[in-house]
Amino acid sequence: MSECLFCKIVAGEIPSKPVAQSDTAYAFDDIAPQAPVHVLVVSKAHITSADEIASTHGGVVDDLVLLAQEVVELEGVRESGYRLVMNVGRDGQMSVAHLHMHVLGGRRMEWPPG
Repeated sequence: MSECLFCKIVAGEIPSKPVAQSDTAYAFDDIAPQAPVHVLVVSKAHITSADEIASTHGGVVDDLVLLAQEVVELEGVRESGYRLVMNVGRDGQMSVAHLHMHVLGGRRMEWPPG
């Protein structure tokens, strides 16, 4: 997807601050962090959202979660706790139409988010 921001980041066309990666996912620091730790974990393949996941996508969601587990270990928030968030659609506050997960930690999370 030539116009997709996250596809361009995965391809290295737009710089990012990498945190970790696997064969099918890439994790990098969010440019507008909402917590002391705010890392985006994106699928390397363009999938529009979690709503588009099908059995043909293999273990892509599994891999996002496994990479998120690596991220929380690297960022030092595994023991204190963290939040994994996947937004879907306009009402879900999805700002980039590419499957991704937010890893948030480093402070106590509020509900509703502030």
